[in-house]
Amino acid sequence: MSQKQLKEAFISNLNGTSLLEVSLGLPLAPLCLLCRGLLLILYYLHNGKPLSSRKYSLLLDFVVLVSPLLFSCTVLSPVIFFPPSIIAAICAGIFSKIYSQRKHDTRAPFRQIVKDFQKTYLDSEYIPAITAFRVYVNVLTSIGILAVDFPQFPRRYAKAETYGTGVMDLGVGAFIFGNALVCPEVRQKSYVTQPKFSHLAKQVFSIWPLIFLGVGRLLSVKSIEYHEHTSEYGVHWNFFFTLAFVRLAASLLLAIIPKNKSWIVAMNLAVLYQLILNITPLKTFVLHGNGKDTRVGFFSANREGLLSLFGYLAIYMASVQVGLYLMKRRNSVKDWMEAVCFLLLTVLVLFVLLHLSQAHADPVSRRMANLSYCIWVVAHCLTFFVFFVVTDLVLLFTKLLVKGSSVPSCWSVAKPPNASKKDETEAVPIRRESELSHACLISAVNKNQLLFFLLANVMTGIVNITIDTIHSKTAFTLCILHLYMFFNCLIMYTLHAKNIVLKFW
Repeated sequence: MSQKQLKEAFISNLNGTSLLEVSLGLPLAPLCLLCRGLLLILYYLHNGKPLSSRKYSLLLDFVVLVSPLLFSCTVLSPVIFFPPSIIAAICAGIFSKIYSQRKHDTRAPFRQIVKDFQKTYLDSEYIPAITAFRVYVNVLTSIGILAVDFPQFPRRYAKAETYGTGVMDLGVGAFIFGNALVCPEVRQKSYVTQPKFSHLAKQVFSIWPLIFLGVGRLLSVKSIEYHEHTSEYGVHWNFFFTLAFVRLAASLLLAIIPKNKSWIVAMNLAVLYQLILNITPLKTFVLHGNGKDTRVGFFSANREGLLSLFGYLAIYMASVQVGLYLMKRRNSVKDWMEAVCFLLLTVLVLFVLLHLSQAHADPVSRRMANLSYCIWVVAHCLTFFVFFVVTDLVLLFTKLLVKGSSVPSCWSVAKPPNASKKDETEAVPIRRESELSHACLISAVNKNQLLFFLLANVMTGIVNITIDTIHSKTAFTLCILHLYMFFNCLIMYTLHAKNIVLKFW
């Protein structure tokens, strides 16, 4: 077999892992974010000033926010519960130290502090958990697309061939989910001020970079005979095309139907698509083509990419509904605690529906993006998001214990709505900490997310062309993955420090 065939075989015919193992890995990224925040607060407590060195800020962010993810999907994958448990214990120890060093300055009991915390007013225009969710989906995807080519990355985490729940299967759907959370229809900016069809024309124009990147990837992959998994999207299709057409189709639907009914569209679309898969020969066509697994003609050659659009569109529309719910004005910590409870209840209902769907309709299949896959993605994305909200609330609580401390990409305390004019004139204007901080990897990646994803794809190609990844030793693999991610993060961090946003569409 040629090197190309070996690499294609290495990522083919896989079955994924269990739902439980995927779920056990979800708390890791939020815990890393919590650990970084608590370390910054502890630093402020000891030094009386925030960490201002850009070099050390980048190093801290990379070591705490990125490196644990690399280890957990390689050498620590056999004990997936171990990294979250260790980081949670470290967080508990840091919080205990912060509280013990601060508590003698106040006479208020802990219970009273918690009651006062629930009444705290927040900057309702900025929801840091959405930023963290989208950035981490991007970071985890970037890690996965290169790590999957190394033997240290468990085969069960890679994309499943037909049915199964691999970690990378979730990443594809989470990318769609994260994009919809901040779409213009959710943010309601140009959508409100412009006529619907004028807004629609703008959205049609805005997808040209994705089409351009999709064509660029297609031409480059074919020209250099780069290894590819044909049953993933098809012969000519790729994820950039999926992103573009899902966004375009969603804009068309949202120009016709009320935004707050998007969940109904999502549900009907996913159920109808599943019914068609089950009662017609469509499922057989997706999996086997015209009887002999042939790929003659454009539609047959790209059947997975084209037909899975229905499932991805359902995920996108469901995420629009989630985004609208999250954007509702919530002024206090108590409001967000109630929102977390509602989201957890929704997650519970979705997992029940997932069990029923797998038992009576079809197991999870990313290849078809069927009903079970849609439910699984939305349930896990909501769970992942809730972890980030809880992280932000814990960090805000700790910041209030140590007055004057700051954490990048974290909630800011706002003035109560009933504040007197005197209070307003005397109070210091509140600015978001994400804007105040010049040294934050989360903000850096968030500013240029598409560029980060594109750079990761290019770097993945370069590494695969220059290195025999399949036969790499563990130490070498870890070295390459760390260098690859550090280079990507350094580029984003440098652009952020110079306030450069490479977006011109």
